[in-house]
Amino acid sequence: MYYKIAMVSLLTALFISCTGNRSDTSNEQLSSPDDVTALNGEANELFLLVGTYTSQEGSKGIYLYRFNSETGLSDSVNMAGVENPSYLTLSPDEQFIYAVGENDESGSAVHAFSFDKKSGSLTLLNSQPAGGSGPCYITIDSKGKSVHTANYGGGSISSFHVESDGSLTPATSVISFKGSGADSIRQAGPHLHSVNYSPDGQFLFAADLGTDKLYRFTVNDTPFEGQPAILESSLKEYITPAGTGPRHFDFHPDGGKYLYLLGELSGEVIVYDYHFGELVEKQVITADSIGARGSADIHVSPDGRFLYASNRLQADGLVIFSIDPDDGTLTKAGYQLTAGHPRNFVITPNGRFLLVAGRDDNTIQVFAIDGETGLLTDTNQDIRISKPVCLKFAQMR
Repeated sequence: MYYKIAMVSLLTALFISCTGNRSDTSNEQLSSPDDVTALNGEANELFLLVGTYTSQEGSKGIYLYRFNSETGLSDSVNMAGVENPSYLTLSPDEQFIYAVGENDESGSAVHAFSFDKKSGSLTLLNSQPAGGSGPCYITIDSKGKSVHTANYGGGSISSFHVESDGSLTPATSVISFKGSGADSIRQAGPHLHSVNYSPDGQFLFAADLGTDKLYRFTVNDTPFEGQPAILESSLKEYITPAGTGPRHFDFHPDGGKYLYLLGELSGEVIVYDYHFGELVEKQVITADSIGARGSADIHVSPDGRFLYASNRLQADGLVIFSIDPDDGTLTKAGYQLTAGHPRNFVITPNGRFLLVAGRDDNTIQVFAIDGETGLLTDTNQDIRISKPVCLKFAQMR
């Protein structure tokens, strides 16, 4: 095989107690299975999964932590060795984890892991070629049956079926795109950067940074054996302003009635009304006022009151917007500087904390969220880890 997977099972003593000390994976000190099991009954405890780039010595793959959503404290639990797992997704029942291997076409892959919450262990089930270079995003449907990747270098979307044991079939389809954008260097061809289901599960949307388009596919709920869950014939295109560079998007938690799309190149958020697959643009607002052309990730708070978007390359940080409860439009509320290159961030389900993966500073920062204003306060409870780029939460049980 062109890729090499090593499952690393390192379960030693706890290296952080509830004293506020910082985690540091460079020490490879990990907690025991008994310690994980003992906390499974506490509702405020979450698993934090971290995808990394492994090009730098010190990072080896996917890291697993225990995170307290009331205190913001964390403990290291385990890790699984895999090359460049830059984006992760969990099955709806959280029994399986799927990761891209963001490599060139000869080494790009998609990996399936089983996730044992009792022991805190990740076990590789199988790996499949991604079907396109630079897979940088992965998602799964609400039934846990279909997995899709956005392939940045390949300018394509790859689809896979999930077997009953959680493993992946070879790709059932690879849909490639054509075209270019206004930026002759960064938009010389299609660059798929994210792919995700609508909240109703009836449609799959994909953002193409290279062609300034947002794609929509109708989902095939009951595909015949070997058929993909999405068909190219169902494609509909939404064109964004020239030079937008669509990257990531998020739906409002109130039934998904608004979609928020972040342009990496324009540094703008485009707000759409959403209704059963249809989008109507209603607002464009600046997220990156400096014009660094490096906007990255976007998320709505669980209560639907605030929206956050990350910016890189200059004044690295998060812009904070309040959301109008009547029409979903945005008003800028503040800006929070962060560690270098905040490629991805995640909000705890209870809305108390926001964690930022600062890739270039090898740090995950933990910010407390003000429930009234949405503004952020650094808790100084950093998690030290090499090249973090993707953060996902899972319930402890």
